[in-house]
Amino acid sequence: MPITVFIVDDHKIFRQGIQSLIDYEKDIDVIGTAGSVQEFMANILEYDPDIILMDISLKDGEGPDATKWILEKKPKSKVLIFSMHQEDKYVKKVLKSGANGYLLKDAGTEEMLKAIRVVHGGETFYSNPIMQSIVKQFMDDKPSKKNLVGQNLTKRELEVLKLITEEKSNKEIANILFISKRTVDAHKRNLLEKLQVKNTVGLVKHAIKLGLIEL
Repeated sequence: MPITVFIVDDHKIFRQGIQSLIDYEKDIDVIGTAGSVQEFMANILEYDPDIILMDISLKDGEGPDATKWILEKKPKSKVLIFSMHQEDKYVKKVLKSGANGYLLKDAGTEEMLKAIRVVHGGETFYSNPIMQSIVKQFMDDKPSKKNLVGQNLTKRELEVLKLITEEKSNKEIANILFISKRTVDAHKRNLLEKLQVKNTVGLVKHAIKLGLIEL
């Protein structure tokens, strides 16, 4: 089954541009588009997209607000915000909305397609400047280093955690460490449980705060 995508952006030419690029991909299908929050809310409930590509600023509302709304209505859908903005205030809004990723509009086609596939696979995706902004925010309140022993992390878990902070996908981590993707998934679940966080951003935040990773 192909990955189904619904595009929300108030510039028709941009929506059409993304759709034309996706049309070349056999594993991804665009099943609908909307040019405003109102149009999105009026039509999205008729669809069950895997991924919603959502502009952060629309003429009648904001992407993060629409994201909160749709995730309550369709919790199985995943939202990938895209924008020209990379300032901290925008990043904070997106993180609070529950979106699964933040893609900059100047990203190339390859990065956009990777983001769609990564988010569909259950992971989060952030363009590199956005991840740097996230790291900066977490570094602002970084405490002094703590003892690693108290965290009860294995050597392999630390290796996986370091690669996660380098924005490697689970598949890429598996290839680098010469282990199966299933094993990486297990290590990631253990990290989430041990560090008591819910997602990749939480792992990065915790790693920085505890001084587990040198940046």
